[in-house]
Amino acid sequence: MAIRRIEPGARMSQGVVYGDTVYLAGQVADEPVGRGVTAQTQNILEQIDRLLAAAGTDKEKLLTATIYLADISHFAEMNAAWDAWVSKENPPTRATVEAKLAAPEYLVEIVVVAARAA
Repeated sequence: MAIRRIEPGARMSQGVVYGDTVYLAGQVADEPVGRGVTAQTQNILEQIDRLLAAAGTDKEKLLTATIYLADISHFAEMNAAWDAWVSKENPPTRATVEAKLAAPEYLVEIVVVAARAA
């Protein structure tokens, strides 16, 4: 099977397609400064939608998600955006953890894996 890379860079690709599975890199807000957890999460979910579309799939086919919060006390704020976005009929498995992120302005990072076939 061929491996297809989505938006490859010097250090990493934003996504990798192998067979009927799509792996996305951890996504963070593209302009995090001054944005709260809900706004950052909404921005990240828009990026995930775009990358999944580039891979030939969508959020209806999410298999799993891992959400990293810089401060777990913002769990409800993140869920406000997540719950408005995620498929109610096809929710993925999910883990949410508190973690120190790459820079202090990042409050949320999300990693997903999706299928391309039904």
